[in-house]
Amino acid sequence: MVSRLLVTGSAGRVGRLLRPRLAGPERILRLLDLADQAAPGPGEPVEVVRADIFDEVALAAACAGVDAVLHLAAIPTEESWAELLRVNVTGTQRVLEAARTAGVSRVVLASTIHAAGWYRRAGSTPEPAGVPAPEGPDGVPAAAPARPNTYYGWSKAAVESLGSLYADRYGMTVFALRLGACFPEPPGVSGLENWLSPDDCTRLVDACLRADTTGFRLLWGISRNSRRWWSLAEGRKIGYEPQDDAERYADQVRPLDGEVATAGLLGAQFCAYPLGERP
Repeated sequence: MVSRLLVTGSAGRVGRLLRPRLAGPERILRLLDLADQAAPGPGEPVEVVRADIFDEVALAAACAGVDAVLHLAAIPTEESWAELLRVNVTGTQRVLEAARTAGVSRVVLASTIHAAGWYRRAGSTPEPAGVPAPEGPDGVPAAAPARPNTYYGWSKAAVESLGSLYADRYGMTVFALRLGACFPEPPGVSGLENWLSPDDCTRLVDACLRADTTGFRLLWGISRNSRRWWSLAEGRKIGYEPQDDAERYADQVRPLDGEVATAGLLGAQFCAYPLGERP
Protein backbone atom coordinates (compact mmCIF):
# COMPACT_ATOMS: atom_id res chain seq x y z
CA MET A 1 0.00 0.00 0.00
CA VAL A 2 1.36 3.42 -1.01
CA SER A 3 0.29 5.63 1.88
CA ARG A 4 2.51 8.61 1.03
CA LEU A 5 3.23 9.52 -2.59
CA LEU A 6 5.69 12.17 -3.76
CA VAL A 7 4.48 13.92 -6.91
CA THR A 8 7.03 16.08 -8.72
CA GLY A 9 5.80 18.73 -11.11
CA SER A 10 2.50 18.78 -9.25
CA ALA A 11 1.70 22.37 -10.30
CA GLY A 12 1.65 21.37 -13.97
CA ARG A 13 -1.44 20.53 -15.99
CA VAL A 14 -1.46 16.78 -15.31
CA GLY A 15 -0.44 17.28 -11.69
CA ARG A 16 -3.34 19.65 -11.08
CA LEU A 17 -5.76 17.19 -12.67
CA LEU A 18 -4.51 14.31 -10.54
CA ARG A 19 -4.27 16.12 -7.21
CA PRO A 20 -7.94 15.78 -6.18
CA ARG A 21 -8.17 12.31 -7.68
CA LEU A 22 -5.11 10.59 -6.21
CA ALA A 23 -5.34 11.93 -2.67
CA GLY A 24 -7.64 10.10 -0.31
CA PRO A 25 -8.19 8.62 3.13
CA GLU A 26 -5.49 6.02 2.56
CA ARG A 27 -2.99 8.17 0.68
CA ILE A 28 -1.22 11.44 1.41
CA LEU A 29 0.27 13.33 -1.50
CA ARG A 30 3.52 15.23 -1.08
CA LEU A 31 3.33 17.81 -3.88
CA LEU A 32 6.65 19.23 -5.06
CA ASP A 33 7.00 22.02 -7.57
CA LEU A 34 8.99 25.21 -8.02
CA ALA A 35 5.81 27.04 -9.01
CA ASP A 36 3.08 28.25 -6.68
CA GLN A 37 0.48 25.68 -5.61
CA ALA A 38 -2.81 26.00 -3.82
CA ALA A 39 -2.57 25.49 -0.09
CA PRO A 40 -4.21 22.32 1.26
CA GLY A 41 -7.96 22.63 1.64
CA PRO A 42 -9.73 21.66 4.85
CA GLY A 43 -9.04 17.99 5.42
CA GLU A 44 -7.19 17.61 2.11
CA PRO A 45 -4.49 14.94 2.58
CA VAL A 46 -1.64 16.77 0.86
CA GLU A 47 1.70 18.29 1.81
CA VAL A 48 2.83 21.18 -0.40
CA VAL A 49 6.57 21.57 -0.96
CA ARG A 50 8.01 24.44 -2.96
CA ALA A 51 11.36 23.22 -4.29
CA ASP A 52 13.36 22.58 -7.42
CA ILE A 53 14.21 19.02 -8.44
CA PHE A 54 17.77 20.30 -8.95
CA ASP A 55 18.01 21.24 -5.26
CA GLU A 56 19.67 18.09 -3.98
CA VAL A 57 18.97 18.74 -0.30
CA ALA A 58 15.31 19.64 -0.87
CA LEU A 59 14.76 16.66 -3.15
CA ALA A 60 16.30 14.28 -0.63
CA ALA A 61 14.02 15.66 2.07
CA ALA A 62 11.00 15.29 -0.21
CA CYS A 63 11.85 11.63 -0.86
CA ALA A 64 12.28 10.83 2.83
CA GLY A 65 9.46 8.72 4.19
CA VAL A 66 7.48 8.27 0.98
CA ASP A 67 6.44 4.91 -0.44
CA ALA A 68 6.62 5.83 -4.13
CA VAL A 69 7.36 8.70 -6.51
CA LEU A 70 5.24 9.93 -9.41
CA HIS A 71 7.59 12.00 -11.56
CA LEU A 72 5.69 14.53 -13.68
CA ALA A 73 8.16 17.43 -13.63
CA ALA A 74 9.16 18.14 -17.22
CA ILE A 75 8.94 20.46 -20.18
CA PRO A 76 5.78 19.05 -21.82
CA THR A 77 6.31 20.08 -25.43
CA GLU A 78 9.00 20.81 -28.02
CA GLU A 79 11.76 23.11 -26.79
CA SER A 80 15.46 23.68 -27.32
CA TRP A 81 17.75 20.66 -27.11
CA ALA A 82 19.66 22.13 -24.17
CA GLU A 83 16.56 22.77 -22.06
CA LEU A 84 15.00 19.38 -22.77
CA LEU A 85 18.26 17.65 -21.94
CA ARG A 86 18.60 19.61 -18.70
CA VAL A 87 15.04 19.44 -17.39
CA ASN A 88 13.63 16.23 -18.78
CA VAL A 89 16.66 13.95 -18.88
CA THR A 90 19.03 15.22 -16.19
CA GLY A 91 16.05 16.12 -13.99
CA THR A 92 14.73 12.57 -14.20
CA GLN A 93 18.13 11.14 -13.33
CA ARG A 94 18.24 13.37 -10.25
CA VAL A 95 14.78 12.17 -9.15
CA LEU A 96 15.59 8.50 -9.72
CA GLU A 97 18.85 8.82 -7.82
CA ALA A 98 17.19 10.64 -4.93
CA ALA A 99 14.52 7.95 -4.75
CA ARG A 100 17.11 5.19 -4.79
CA THR A 101 19.22 6.86 -2.12
CA ALA A 102 16.14 7.29 0.09
CA GLY A 103 15.19 3.63 -0.32
CA VAL A 104 12.07 4.39 -2.39
CA SER A 105 11.79 1.35 -4.64
CA ARG A 106 8.73 2.29 -6.75
CA VAL A 107 8.77 5.12 -9.29
CA VAL A 108 6.21 6.04 -11.96
CA LEU A 109 7.67 8.12 -14.79
CA ALA A 110 5.57 10.23 -17.14
CA SER A 111 6.67 9.51 -20.69
CA THR A 112 4.63 10.34 -23.79
CA ILE A 113 3.27 8.81 -26.96
CA HIS A 114 5.72 11.12 -28.74
CA ALA A 115 8.60 8.91 -27.60
CA ALA A 116 7.21 6.55 -30.25
CA GLY A 117 5.58 9.10 -32.54
CA TRP A 118 7.08 7.90 -35.84
CA TYR A 119 4.82 4.91 -36.27
CA ARG A 120 1.81 4.84 -38.54
CA ARG A 121 -1.59 3.28 -38.22
CA ALA A 122 -1.94 0.01 -40.12
CA GLY A 123 -3.54 0.67 -43.51
CA SER A 124 -2.64 4.37 -43.57
CA THR A 125 -0.09 5.90 -45.95
CA PRO A 126 1.26 9.11 -44.39
CA GLU A 127 4.48 10.73 -45.50
CA PRO A 128 7.32 9.97 -45.36
CA ALA A 129 7.15 6.55 -46.94
CA GLY A 130 8.65 3.69 -44.98
CA VAL A 131 7.27 4.56 -41.53
CA PRO A 132 6.51 1.19 -39.90
CA ALA A 133 3.10 0.11 -38.64
CA PRO A 134 3.61 -2.29 -35.71
CA GLU A 135 0.59 -4.37 -34.82
CA GLY A 136 -0.28 -6.66 -31.97
CA PRO A 137 -3.42 -8.46 -30.83
CA ASP A 138 -4.76 -5.25 -29.25
CA GLY A 139 -2.98 -2.57 -31.28
CA VAL A 140 0.50 -1.04 -31.20
CA PRO A 141 2.35 -2.91 -28.43
CA ALA A 142 3.27 -0.85 -25.39
CA ALA A 143 6.88 -1.99 -25.65
CA ALA A 144 7.27 -0.84 -29.28
CA PRO A 145 10.83 0.50 -29.59
CA ALA A 146 11.17 4.25 -29.29
CA ARG A 147 10.83 6.26 -32.51
CA PRO A 148 10.65 9.86 -31.26
CA ASN A 149 9.12 12.54 -33.43
CA THR A 150 10.71 15.60 -31.77
CA TYR A 151 13.52 16.49 -29.39
CA TYR A 152 10.79 16.39 -26.75
CA GLY A 153 9.90 12.83 -27.74
CA TRP A 154 13.57 11.89 -27.69
CA SER A 155 13.95 13.32 -24.18
CA LYS A 156 11.10 11.11 -22.98
CA ALA A 157 12.60 8.07 -24.72
CA ALA A 158 15.74 8.83 -22.71
CA VAL A 159 13.58 9.01 -19.56
CA GLU A 160 12.27 5.53 -20.35
CA SER A 161 15.81 4.26 -20.78
CA LEU A 162 16.85 5.74 -17.43
CA GLY A 163 13.92 4.02 -15.77
CA SER A 164 14.98 0.71 -17.25
CA LEU A 165 18.55 1.25 -16.05
CA TYR A 166 17.52 1.97 -12.46
CA ALA A 167 15.10 -0.94 -12.38
CA ASP A 168 17.69 -3.40 -13.66
CA ARG A 169 20.68 -2.16 -11.71
CA TYR A 170 19.02 -1.50 -8.37
CA GLY A 171 16.03 -3.85 -8.35
CA MET A 172 13.54 -1.01 -8.37
CA THR A 173 10.01 -1.14 -9.77
CA VAL A 174 9.73 1.51 -12.47
CA PHE A 175 6.80 2.20 -14.77
CA ALA A 176 7.18 4.49 -17.78
CA LEU A 177 3.77 5.68 -18.96
CA ARG A 178 3.54 6.76 -22.59
CA LEU A 179 0.74 9.21 -21.95
CA GLY A 180 -1.69 10.36 -24.60
CA ALA A 181 -3.52 13.68 -24.55
CA CYS A 182 -4.47 14.05 -20.90
CA PHE A 183 -7.06 16.81 -20.83
CA PRO A 184 -10.60 17.10 -19.46
CA GLU A 185 -11.79 16.74 -23.08
CA PRO A 186 -9.95 15.44 -26.15
CA PRO A 187 -8.06 18.23 -27.96
CA GLY A 188 -8.47 18.02 -31.71
CA VAL A 189 -9.42 15.14 -33.97
CA SER A 190 -6.40 13.01 -33.01
CA GLY A 191 -7.63 13.24 -29.43
CA LEU A 192 -10.50 10.96 -30.40
CA GLU A 193 -7.79 8.31 -30.78
CA ASN A 194 -5.19 9.18 -28.15
CA TRP A 195 -7.18 10.89 -25.36
CA LEU A 196 -6.43 9.96 -21.76
CA SER A 197 -9.16 11.22 -19.46
CA PRO A 198 -8.05 12.55 -16.06
CA ASP A 199 -10.05 9.78 -14.37
CA ASP A 200 -8.39 7.09 -16.49
CA CYS A 201 -4.98 8.67 -15.87
CA THR A 202 -5.71 8.30 -12.17
CA ARG A 203 -6.74 4.67 -12.69
CA LEU A 204 -3.48 4.00 -14.53
CA VAL A 205 -1.27 5.60 -11.89
CA ASP A 206 -3.20 3.86 -9.14
CA ALA A 207 -2.73 0.51 -10.87
CA CYS A 208 1.03 1.15 -11.00
CA LEU A 209 1.07 1.95 -7.29
CA ARG A 210 -0.88 -1.18 -6.36
CA ALA A 211 0.55 -3.75 -8.79
CA ASP A 212 2.44 -6.66 -7.30
CA THR A 213 5.33 -6.56 -9.73
CA THR A 214 8.99 -5.67 -9.98
CA GLY A 215 11.29 -4.48 -12.72
CA PHE A 216 10.63 -2.10 -15.59
CA ARG A 217 7.40 -1.79 -17.58
CA LEU A 218 6.33 0.39 -20.49
CA LEU A 219 2.62 1.14 -20.71
CA TRP A 220 0.41 3.25 -22.95
CA GLY A 221 -1.64 5.88 -21.16
CA ILE A 222 -4.76 5.83 -23.33
CA SER A 223 -8.45 5.72 -22.48
CA ARG A 224 -10.84 3.09 -23.84
CA ASN A 225 -11.46 5.09 -27.00
CA SER A 226 -13.45 3.57 -29.85
CA ARG A 227 -10.81 4.88 -32.30
CA ARG A 228 -7.85 3.75 -30.19
CA TRP A 229 -4.99 1.95 -31.96
CA TRP A 230 -2.73 1.56 -28.92
CA SER A 231 -2.66 -1.67 -26.95
CA LEU A 232 -4.24 -1.71 -23.50
CA ALA A 233 -3.42 -5.37 -22.90
CA GLU A 234 -0.19 -4.58 -21.04
CA GLY A 235 -1.92 -2.13 -18.73
CA ARG A 236 -4.72 -4.57 -18.01
CA LYS A 237 -2.13 -7.09 -16.79
CA ILE A 238 -1.41 -4.80 -13.84
CA GLY A 239 -5.04 -3.89 -13.21
CA TYR A 240 -5.58 -0.83 -15.41
CA GLU A 241 -9.17 -0.83 -16.65
CA PRO A 242 -9.97 2.45 -18.46
CA GLN A 243 -13.60 3.51 -18.44
CA ASP A 244 -13.83 6.59 -20.67
CA ASP A 245 -14.27 6.90 -24.42
CA ALA A 246 -13.48 10.06 -26.40
CA GLU A 247 -16.19 9.21 -28.89
CA ARG A 248 -18.78 11.12 -26.90
CA TYR A 249 -16.94 14.31 -27.94
CA ALA A 250 -16.81 13.41 -31.64
CA ASP A 251 -19.36 16.04 -32.63
CA GLN A 252 -17.49 18.79 -30.77
CA VAL A 253 -13.81 18.51 -31.71
CA ARG A 254 -12.17 20.39 -34.57
CA PRO A 255 -8.78 19.71 -36.21
CA LEU A 256 -5.75 21.41 -34.68
CA ASP A 257 -3.03 22.99 -36.81
CA GLY A 258 -1.10 20.26 -38.61
CA GLU A 259 -3.45 17.41 -37.73
CA VAL A 260 -4.82 16.81 -41.21
CA ALA A 261 -1.35 16.69 -42.78
CA THR A 262 -0.13 14.17 -40.19
CA ALA A 263 -3.19 11.93 -40.05
CA GLY A 264 -2.22 8.29 -39.59
CA LEU A 265 0.96 9.04 -37.65
CA LEU A 266 1.03 8.05 -34.00
CA GLY A 267 2.51 11.41 -32.99
CA ALA A 268 -0.04 13.40 -35.06
CA GLN A 269 0.82 17.11 -35.44
CA PHE A 270 3.97 16.77 -33.29
CA CYS A 271 5.51 15.05 -36.33
CA ALA A 272 5.39 18.39 -38.16
CA TYR A 273 6.83 20.60 -35.40
CA PRO A 274 10.20 22.22 -36.23
CA LEU A 275 12.86 20.62 -34.06
CA GLY A 276 13.96 22.70 -31.11
CA GLU A 277 11.21 25.32 -31.41
CA ARG A 278 8.40 25.73 -28.92
CA PRO A 279 5.11 25.53 -30.87
